[in-house]
Parts: sequence; structure tokens; C-alpha cells
Amino acid sequence: MTIADLFMIFAVLTGPIIAVQLTRYLDSTKEEKERKVIIFKTLMATRAYNGSWDHVEALNRIDLEFDSNNKKEKAVITAWKAYHDLLHSRSINIEQWDIKRAELLVELLYEMAKVLNYDFDKTHIKNSSYAPVVHRENEEENTALRRGLLQVLEGKRGIPIKFSDMQKPEK
Repeated sequence: MTIADLFMIFAVLTGPIIAVQLTRYLDSTKEEKERKVIIFKTLMATRAYNGSWDHVEALNRIDLEFDSNNKKEKAVITAWKAYHDLLHSRSINIEQWDIKRAELLVELLYEMAKVLNYDFDKTHIKNSSYAPVVHRENEEENTALRRGLLQVLEGKRGIPIKFSDMQKPEK
């Protein structure tokens, strides 16, 4: 038996194993990237509605899917930590907080876009979302209604009743 025969036997025996392992590695890499893309797409789609459940869930998944040991992804983790820190901050007034929150969210999305090979600049990320005014108004009204109802249920407020245009019943 020659060395060429031994190499042929080795190739025949190990070829399928190597092919399966390579396929598994490629599938795993593809799934990891897809999970990151889902987070990015969710955050981009909900950036005008930063209080939505989907937005919050996507933010909370960043730590699970992005790796601070990966040189490219470290910037995403750093941006997320800065944004997360601000979200828990009560040390600045609400107007400044909201401006800073928008800036840090744009920075986070920009870093994610770079890692995932999307060609978005910060201006596009900041200004290209669409949020109808009626959605904001509906949310404000719903919040006011819930707060008012809670005050009534807690006994802190009564229900105003106004009598007007009272007519005598017909006989």
C-alpha cells in the first residue's frame, strides 16, 4: 500500500465528517447573525416607539446575542451600556434626558448597523422613522385615562357629574 492509497483512505473516511462539521459551523454562524439582525430590525422598526414591548425586548436581547469579546461587536456592547445607563438615570431633567436618549439610541443602532453590514449613517437612523402624531396622541390619552381611573379607584378623585338640560318627563 502506497502513501497515496493511505491518503485516499483517510480522505474517504474523514471527508464526510469534515463536511458535516463544516456545515454545522456555517449553519451556527448563520443563525447567530440572523438573531442579531432580528434585534436590529426590531429596534429600527420601533425606534420611534421606544416604550413598546418589542423595543424593550430587543434591547434586553443585546447582551445575549452580541459578544463583547468580539472586536467588531464590542462597540455595540459599549453603546448599549451607555444607553442602558441613561435609561436608568434620574439625575438630569426630562428634556435633556430625552435628547440624550435619542442620541444614544442612534449611536447604538449605528454600531449595530456597522457590525451587520447595513449602510446607514446616523442622520438616516435619526430622521428616517415614521411615527404618526395620532399614535402619540392616542398613547397620551390612554395614559391620562389610566391614571385618572386609578385615582378614582384609589379614592383620590371623584367622578364629576353635571346635570344640564333637565326636562320634566312627559305624561
